[in-house]
Amino acid sequence: MTGALADERAAPTEPQRYSDGYSPRDTAPSRARRDVTLCLRTWGLDALVDDAQLIVTELVANAVQHTRTRRIGVSVTLHPDHIRIVVTDTSRTLPAPTPAAAEAEAGRGLHLVDQLTTRWGSKRFRTGKQVWAELTTIKLTP
Repeated sequence: MTGALADERAAPTEPQRYSDGYSPRDTAPSRARRDVTLCLRTWGLDALVDDAQLIVTELVANAVQHTRTRRIGVSVTLHPDHIRIVVTDTSRTLPAPTPAAAEAEAGRGLHLVDQLTTRWGSKRFRTGKQVWAELTTIKLTP
């Protein structure tokens, strides 16, 4: 093969993924926020940075505050039409949003995650749990 066809490469078929782990300290949410921001900007997804920052901050802060985990895992996976942010810890207790009437300064985070994401959820494993959130990467045209 010669010419332009020889230089063409197949598009990646596997999702791109970034992951890291953090100690459950007060600095973990800001470190995870920084890393997710860098990842999304590297992928050219600057428009998702603000929402992703709020989501990862909330999910990591919940792991720091409400679990006794030794390590918090964070990953971001780029799929063709969305990104998925996953936060893992060793607690098997699934998160539950507080009732709106009971909300004050604390407890609003999962409601915020629900409002910002296309969808989110959690899954229990033998060794802990993961909480995930998805953001759409494509705009729907009217």
